[in-house]
Amino acid sequence: MGMKHTRQLFGDDIARSEITPRAFFENRRRVLRAAGALTATGLIGVNGEAFATMTSPDAKGQKLAATTNTKFVALDKVTPFKDITSYNNFYEFGTDKADPAHNAHTLRPRPWKISVEGEIKNAKVYDIDEIVKLAPLEERIYRLRCVEGWSMVIPWIGIPLSEIIKRAQPTGNAKYVQFITLADPSQMPGLSDPILDWPYSEGLRMDEAMNPLALLTVGLYGEVLPNQNGAPVRIVVPWKYGFKSAKSLVKIRFVEQQPKTSWSEYAPKEYGFYSNVNPNVDHPRWSQATERRIGEDGFFTPKRKTLMFNGYGDQVASLYRGMDLKANF
Repeated sequence: MGMKHTRQLFGDDIARSEITPRAFFENRRRVLRAAGALTATGLIGVNGEAFATMTSPDAKGQKLAATTNTKFVALDKVTPFKDITSYNNFYEFGTDKADPAHNAHTLRPRPWKISVEGEIKNAKVYDIDEIVKLAPLEERIYRLRCVEGWSMVIPWIGIPLSEIIKRAQPTGNAKYVQFITLADPSQMPGLSDPILDWPYSEGLRMDEAMNPLALLTVGLYGEVLPNQNGAPVRIVVPWKYGFKSAKSLVKIRFVEQQPKTSWSEYAPKEYGFYSNVNPNVDHPRWSQATERRIGEDGFFTPKRKTLMFNGYGDQVASLYRGMDLKANF
């Protein structure tokens, strides 16, 4: 979930061996399922070719049906499944990008409970099967920008985070939503490394959490979340740096005061509470102005300019009107 402070994890220094050459091929079933809706929005060209070309997910993965929500489809080419599931930040399973894929088989995503608690009228402990039935599952193609300088485009599956918040009925004292993740040494070998004060904690302001973009996520690429990607449930906040999207959630807590968050506690001068994608605010040790898209042609592919709010400014800029986004990084 975080950033290893060594050269190999910086976006400018991704090893060429870690970049998969372009090897895209069309997944006809998934593209055709969305074709009718996508044609109407211009996301499928005159020859029926999808801009977001898919690659095949794991044949052994548990399938998860969802309807593509065309209001939330990035036009970028989707990152190959292999890269999405083999190049991860998930320190509970190790600090190297390849560690989660190698080590996360020890995670037991079922049975799984999520406690919704705090300043709310309807506290409840949900089973993961209840979560996926709160609302129709949607597939949304979001850009993900990580603070180290790399990015991906991922077809996530989930429900709006607002669905569970509305059921919780927050009181007037609920100003923030805190996300607490699993911290079980028997399942997570990385917890033996005291890099962070486990369990991992993240948070959003209430209006951020209610924004339609915020997704309570249970799958990607047409199947349930792989362990290394935060199984069985995580949040995805696409206009913020990736470490804000907490994985393997066990608690959603509504609080009055701004909650402590793991990376902000670890290095407050480097990782702020808001952590909006902002190319104009450099990390103290590297620039945020450009990014390298994982899964493209390789190390020598020209970097692209990073977009303000990761390109989601139309949907979220109003949340920060009048706020100094350099001071509130």
